[in-house]
Amino acid sequence: MDFTEEDWDAVIDTNLKTLFFLSQAAAKGMISQGSGKIINIASMLTFQGGIRVPSYTASKSGVGGLTKAMANEWAAKGINVNAIAPGYIETNNTAALQADENRNRQIVERIPAGRWGKAEDIGGAAVFLASSAADYVNGHILAVDGGWLAR
Repeated sequence: MDFTEEDWDAVIDTNLKTLFFLSQAAAKGMISQGSGKIINIASMLTFQGGIRVPSYTASKSGVGGLTKAMANEWAAKGINVNAIAPGYIETNNTAALQADENRNRQIVERIPAGRWGKAEDIGGAAVFLASSAADYVNGHILAVDGGWLAR
């Protein structure tokens, strides 16, 4: 109820507006060469509602939609557009959650893999989506979440 318009705009601009215009600029160059790969960063909240993060949830849902829309428009021009939806990853941004014994336990208990993800887990997905092994993968949102969404 206390979420401000400034907070809303900052997150939407960062996560959605910037993604769209950077992708558009990159696609122009890729179209001229006849191929390219765009990999967006979505979130588990692309698929779930979240709590107390309305602009983040809306923006990451938008990332999923834009990924599919761009894939539809640009596939015939040789551009693959996909996204990675990370789960709980060990970063400085999640340090407070990891340090909270109760919340950390709740999170890990819900993840079938039984652990937080590591940066290299995301890297492996990015390498795949950027490689020729993914030439026929388009408009996909690849969850890298240790099974979180499967629960």
